[in-house]
Amino acid sequence: MQQHRIIVLGAGYTGASAAGRLAKRLHRADVAITLVNAEPDFVERVRMHQLAVGQELKPRPFDEMFEGTGVEVKLAEVAGIDADRRTVTVVDAQGAARQELEYDTLVYALGSGWNPQGVPGTAEHAHEISSRPGALRLRERLARLDAGQPVVIVGGGLTGVEAATEIAEARPDLDVALVARGGFGDWLSDKGRGHLRKVFAGLGITVHEHTAVTAVEADRVLTDGTAVPAAVTVWATGFAVHPIAEASTLEVSGTGQIVVDGTMRSVSHPEVYAIGDAALVMGPGDKPLRMSCASGVPTSWQAADTIAARLTGGKLPKIGIRYYQQCVSLGRKEGLIQFVTADDRAVPKALTGRLAAVYKEFICKGAAWSVANPTVGMPVRRRRTVQPTGRVARAARAGRTDAGCPAGQADSTERVAA
Repeated sequence: MQQHRIIVLGAGYTGASAAGRLAKRLHRADVAITLVNAEPDFVERVRMHQLAVGQELKPRPFDEMFEGTGVEVKLAEVAGIDADRRTVTVVDAQGAARQELEYDTLVYALGSGWNPQGVPGTAEHAHEISSRPGALRLRERLARLDAGQPVVIVGGGLTGVEAATEIAEARPDLDVALVARGGFGDWLSDKGRGHLRKVFAGLGITVHEHTAVTAVEADRVLTDGTAVPAAVTVWATGFAVHPIAEASTLEVSGTGQIVVDGTMRSVSHPEVYAIGDAALVMGPGDKPLRMSCASGVPTSWQAADTIAARLTGGKLPKIGIRYYQQCVSLGRKEGLIQFVTADDRAVPKALTGRLAAVYKEFICKGAAWSVANPTVGMPVRRRRTVQPTGRVARAARAGRTDAGCPAGQADSTERVAA
């Protein structure tokens, strides 16, 4: 029997988890799993603000992480996808050699990067910390700053708050400010917002709330009718997905995310699954999941387990995806754990202070551990794949999961081989 070719694009929290989980659930003789990524080691994206201020992070090379699993790690950048021909074009690390890879199943996990949002001067003058290269560039720039120079963080969400507090704690000699379009900490409970303001005041961070940035220049940030001095500007106003999907024939949303069903399967191409930031996933309250590690990892489990079930004739899983908390680092000594409803709305309960910092560190370590242990330490039997025959085979060729339901819309108790 020919091996079923599974290609996973991107090895962040979601892609690496999906590849490892598939390898745990499928017999090695039946599948060929290729993980395509531009870097040779796992990047803890939730720690980029730490990297930016000079802290060293534990190396996590993929050759060690996937040793003995059967997952082939291919170091390359994705240049394009032909979803109709089921091929992916990649370019090697030097950008010289192009190669076309064929797949039977594709897991798209290219994630997201920073979003300049079309603000003039942002791309030219601002720094980003959504990637390791960006965090390292910011690290080098901060190291050259003299005492008293101004640093401005644009964005009052989780990334902006963590960057501001990390920089202010590591470099108390700098003049750190944060600019927020809305009210500062307005997504938090009263307790959480009060603690956030207390920590910012203690670190000497100036907050400009209800302030929209209209342009970024080399030495200042322009807002509505005024200017904020900035020797360094850090842009943290949200994320934008990788543009590869939008350039393909895959159905995408207005944000460029791949539209998927409840099993993370593309609604337009049933052999493609999208996970993490790259997918438009509806969560509790029929609200799209926010781009985050907390959202992404459960989608990777859902996709991997669904692919394994469809290949082995097993029962389709239904992994509950909901929120429990928002974990915020406020430097190394302070933290904030804001507990939330299933659809991510703050409740009055919040954990603050040193205990919250320890809690957040535990969450970060747990997230990295789960990537290397994608079945969270539980023993799993590798199952053999089965070939579709008769009625099921015809449905599979037609892009359907059973003879009566469109792809991805079959009942959660279905047993298929596709």
